[in-house]
Amino acid sequence: MPDAANLYLFVIAAMLLLVVPGPNMAFVTSHALAHGWRAGVTAALGISLADLLLTLLVSAGMGAVVMSWAPAFDLLRLAGACYLLWLAWQALTAPTGESAAPRPLGSIRKIFIRATLNSLLNPKGLLFFMVFLPQFVTVGNASVTVQLVMLGVLLLLISLVFHSVLALCAGTLRGRLNSMPRRWANYGFASVMTALAARLLFLERPI
Repeated sequence: MPDAANLYLFVIAAMLLLVVPGPNMAFVTSHALAHGWRAGVTAALGISLADLLLTLLVSAGMGAVVMSWAPAFDLLRLAGACYLLWLAWQALTAPTGESAAPRPLGSIRKIFIRATLNSLLNPKGLLFFMVFLPQFVTVGNASVTVQLVMLGVLLLLISLVFHSVLALCAGTLRGRLNSMPRRWANYGFASVMTALAARLLFLERPI
């Protein structure tokens, strides 16, 4: 396993990266504000599953293989942007009247899938894992693959705790905004999804 010094540095670096506003933070917060804290925590779990899958890809060397194919970056970027725009459209066309049925708890499964796909379709996420994790591997200790998996799991656990707390805080804030018309909540959610899609569309492939 990585030595203690590397682990300490890894935890500190991971926490510093998480507090910087990014797409995952926006995704969790927007879902918690729109649908409650359960939706936010579910989004956090979906992001964690994506982190685990990305860790396994990088550990197996598949991340480098995928990103070595030039069109892969653009295909992932465009697919992710289209998916986010579709989510925005769904929010804008959702019923907003008082007679509209509330979202069933079953939609939690859809939110989990949304969060997982959103993270997997962001090529910057794969690049991040390819660049970030190897920096904290201790050469000469355990297998590099094992160390990468351990670091990835540790990162997703830290991320899950952080995003879950964020979801609980945003869900509490939502409770104080219950008087806000449903359509405004949908507009806010759609705006966040559109902004994330625009971010992906203008994302440039690193040289």
